[in-house]
This record gives sequence, C-alpha cells and structure tokens, in this order.
Amino acid sequence: MEDFIRAGISTLWAFFVTVFSIPYVIHLAHLKQLLDAPNQRTIHESSTPRLGGLSIFAGFASAFTIYSTPDFVLMKVFAGTIILFFIGLKDDILPVSAFKKFFIQVLATGIVMFLGDIRISSFHGIFGIYQLPDGISYMFTFVIIIGLTNAFNLIDGIDGLAGCITVLVNLLLAYIFICLMPDSYFSKGIAALSLVGAVTGFLRYNIHKAKIFMGDTGSLVCGFVTTCLVIIMVEAKDDYGSYFLPNSPVLGMSLLVIPIVDTLRVFIIRVLQGRSPFDPDKNHLHHALLNTGLSQLSTLFVLMAINIAFISVFLYFKQIDLSIQLLLFVGLGALMCIVLGWLPALMKRENKFL
Repeated sequence: MEDFIRAGISTLWAFFVTVFSIPYVIHLAHLKQLLDAPNQRTIHESSTPRLGGLSIFAGFASAFTIYSTPDFVLMKVFAGTIILFFIGLKDDILPVSAFKKFFIQVLATGIVMFLGDIRISSFHGIFGIYQLPDGISYMFTFVIIIGLTNAFNLIDGIDGLAGCITVLVNLLLAYIFICLMPDSYFSKGIAALSLVGAVTGFLRYNIHKAKIFMGDTGSLVCGFVTTCLVIIMVEAKDDYGSYFLPNSPVLGMSLLVIPIVDTLRVFIIRVLQGRSPFDPDKNHLHHALLNTGLSQLSTLFVLMAINIAFISVFLYFKQIDLSIQLLLFVGLGALMCIVLGWLPALMKRENKFL
C-alpha cells in the first residue's frame, strides 16, 4: 500500500509542478517573443508560446528524482533525457541545425543502449527469429529509439495529440510495471507516472485551443522516455528467463501505433512523390481527418480511439502466435492508412452531390 501511495504522490507532484509553472512560462515566452508563428504548414491561427516542454521536464524530473528508488538503468535514461532537454530547449529558442539535433539524439541513444543496455535483444520467435546478434540488436534499437523519438515531434501537429498519446501509453506502462511485474520494476512505474502527471498538467493548457505548445523540448523528452520504457517492458523477464508478457513486442507496437503508422505513412508518400522523406508537408493522419471537416478536438478523439482499439485488440489476442499478431498489426495499420487517406476525397464527393 505504501508503494501505491508513493506512486500516486509522484503523479500529483509532477502534475502540480507543471500546472503551476506553465503560466509563468507563457508570460516569459510572450515577453521575450519566443512564439511559434502560423505558417502554411501549421494549423494554429495565432502566435503561440512553444516552451511547454520546459514545464513538462520540470514536473517529470522533480517527481522522478524525489520518489523513484535508485535504478541503474533509469539513471541512464534520465541522463539521455537531460541532454535532449537542453538541445530541444535551445531549438525552441534559437533554431538548431538538423545535424546538431541528430548528433545529440545519437549521443542520448548511445547512453541508454551501451551504458544502460536498453535494447531489443530478441524478436521473441516472430517468423522463427529469437536472439539477435549484438550488432543487429544495437542497430535495430538505434533506429527504433531515434525514429520514435522524432515521431512524437511529427504527430505534434494538433492540440493535445502528442500529449494524450504520451499519457495513454505511460498509464498502461505504469500498470504493467507496478501491478504485473516484481518490485524491481517499481521505479520504472514511477518514471512512467511522473511523465503522466507532468504531461497531464501540460494538457490543461494545450487541449484546443492551445495556450502553449510542448515544442521540440517536450516532444523529445516525451518520445525518448516513452520509447525507452516501452523497450524495457518488451524485454522484461522473470527470474527463469521467460518474458512477463507473451506478446510484449506487438503490444509495444500497439501502444505506439499512431506515431509508428503516421511516420511510416508520410515517409512512403514523400518517397513515392520523389521528395525527401524529411520534407515537411500536410500528409499526416491528423491532416487527413481535418480535411474531412472534423475539428481538432474531434480529430484528437478519433485518433485516441484508434490507439485504444489497437491496444484492446492485442490484449485480447495475446495468446495467439506472435507472427500472426504482427501480420494482423500490419494489416490493420494499412487499413487505417487507406481509410483515413480515402475519407477526405469521399467527403468532397458527397458534398458535391448535396
């Protein structure tokens, strides 16, 4: 019971630190003109502060360091998060080159992989593949962490989306770490709940119409911490070397289905159009829904409902063969892309005949 009280207090601490600090950050951003001005790629209509990540980090870091027990692995995650926080903050104040940001992300990823040993070491028997050679394991993990950390930045295109996904994913991770795993994973649950509390406090000011954005600082912190915790969950084993969750790889993918599918979708579209996959555009899933006439808030609800549906499907089918689960995930993800990509054209046709 004492541990559950501590977990609850850590969440509340992070929440209140973030909630009470954001008004001061908003005031400072307006005072110093640290604002995100509308342009052809953005949806917001007025200049908005982009330093929300400052308060998110303050809430998360203070709650985590106060209420978490010493944990060698999490200390490496926290070290990488601090590095990303500072490069994100600098980018939100003064633009940083893509190379410098990528270099810092590589450094943070190297810390958790090589010093914290956070990596995908096995495919759990998917298509008959089990233990991965170290070289492939490190390369695969590198792509996963870098890719998903940046994917959180890519989905941060409408009010509340990146924050709500962060809260949803980390709530389930906290439940898994605290309720389904031994005491050695309790500190991971505290880390997840600290992020939940901080981001929930931020959402108080970010749900439509947003008074502040999380910026690169917030998206890097949320993406990096969440991805590292998902990998820890996927790789978690009991004393006998068996994985705690029978379908942890696919469950991990279902938790992050929106950033995974959205990023792959826009990259494929850009390449097929002969452009760089890193060229910004309005081909994201949230843009497709907005093009049907939905509001930002309705779009947020639809995407969150899809995320919850994916999680529910793979919790229900957790005992079937992992290879089949992966194929089901790919099929459902492709179906989601087709339907959401097709909806705007369908709505225009219907409006034409009305």
